[in-house]
Amino acid sequence: MTTAKDLFIIAMDPQPDRSVGQGDLSLALAGAELIDLIGAQVVTLDGDSIVPGGPAAPDDRQLGEASEALTRQVPYERVEDWLWRRGRDLASAYQSALEAEGQLTRGRSGRSIFGSERLELVDSPARRQARHRWEADEPVLAALAAVVGVQSAPSEEEPELDDEAVTTVLAIVNDAVMELEAVRQRRSIEKAAFANVWRAP
Repeated sequence: MTTAKDLFIIAMDPQPDRSVGQGDLSLALAGAELIDLIGAQVVTLDGDSIVPGGPAAPDDRQLGEASEALTRQVPYERVEDWLWRRGRDLASAYQSALEAEGQLTRGRSGRSIFGSERLELVDSPARRQARHRWEADEPVLAALAAVVGVQSAPSEEEPELDDEAVTTVLAIVNDAVMELEAVRQRRSIEKAAFANVWRAP
């Protein structure tokens, strides 16, 4: 399993007190893919630019698609641009992939971040692995989950990340999610203002 799939599973686990937005999750999934590509030495970072390495093909299909989507000519793509480009509808793509793998089933009731029809996680080795990483407070998964609003139990120790490239990606993911929230708020204000104009006598 990849960090992105583990993140998706953690975001899908039923928690009545939280709601994960598809846009936020899509950006975080793109960041998770990039972190796994860095870990596999498929890419490196030069500042905030993504520099492709060798033509290594990850075993995971979604991660392989991410690798194929890399910009391989100079000027290389910046992490922020990658998040917005790769992240477009990425949560839905992961939903479809996990459904095809039998990791998700459609429930009869309740609601989901993906619409009115409830999606339920199957009790599988993949889900247990994701939960194990989560309960172990694995720093990268915990940081990505926190960005999209999924909080783990408070830890006595601050998570330590000794990889500068990973730290850079996490910071840019956080900034992108904040930017998306700012856009949402601006649109909400604009809609309210427009509605008030039409209500005015």
